[in-house]
Amino acid sequence: MKKLKILVSLPTRENDFQMEQASSAEEAAHKLGIDVEVCYAENDAVNQSTQILKALQSPVATRPDGIVFEPVGTDALPRVAGAARDAGVGWAVLNRASPYISELRSGATAPIFTLSSDHVEIGRIQGRQFAALLPDGGSILYIEGPSHSSSAKKRTSGMMETKPAGIRLRTLKGQWTEESAQRAVRSWLNLATSQRAEFNLVAAQDDSMAMGARKAFEEIADKEERDAWLRLPFAGCDGVPKAGQMWVRDGRLAATIHIPPLAGQAIEMLAKGIQSGTQPPELSVTVSVSIPSLAALAGRKS
Repeated sequence: MKKLKILVSLPTRENDFQMEQASSAEEAAHKLGIDVEVCYAENDAVNQSTQILKALQSPVATRPDGIVFEPVGTDALPRVAGAARDAGVGWAVLNRASPYISELRSGATAPIFTLSSDHVEIGRIQGRQFAALLPDGGSILYIEGPSHSSSAKKRTSGMMETKPAGIRLRTLKGQWTEESAQRAVRSWLNLATSQRAEFNLVAAQDDSMAMGARKAFEEIADKEERDAWLRLPFAGCDGVPKAGQMWVRDGRLAATIHIPPLAGQAIEMLAKGIQSGTQPPELSVTVSVSIPSLAALAGRKS
């Protein structure tokens, strides 16, 4: 039997969760005895489309048997998806609603499906973390993902469902990277309004951005002001064992949310579907958990 080859396209290498995705892909490929190539779009949707099309247009002998990708942009490259289907190449979309999936699956010769984190529930968990960390209410400096990201929008929506009314938010925007959040917080600190603001918690929609915020506060020249910011609890999402979970253990984060990586699971689903000639479920969703547990956070002494 021909050795399967899978192309994995991820948005960026400047994010702990995406690097965990890459590791999970390589582990799955090793376990299954298949070849995997991981490429990064550098947060550029055109670049991502070009990378995948180039692979699809390669000679049959070197063409991948399946594509696993997490979209950079607002859509999931429907035209590229159609080209993959027509070429008999499997197509797995990570973390993005893809309305075209149902249509493409009809009569497809290779697996086509979506695998996603439950971003609304991730937001709900974070809202509950805020309630546990700030039982008396307060203000949060909250760093969201980019405006075009459906994942960011869903996390905000879920968080607003469970956040107590007594907790107020001041929102900044990042790009799922440490550097982008550091830049956003640094710019905000230069505004006169930031000098009058008082906060009880700094939170972000991923751990990289939470740590970027910390780095921005570490740059403050005034020691008293710097220490006041760094004494606040920080919270994030992703919970990668060697990043977010480690930062919780060493105290740099008060809380995170462990979000299982998707790429490795998607590769397993693709390989099974290709080898058996069957379609996986059209949509599968993973389960995320609070770290520490919400009970432990509620008992935390400030």
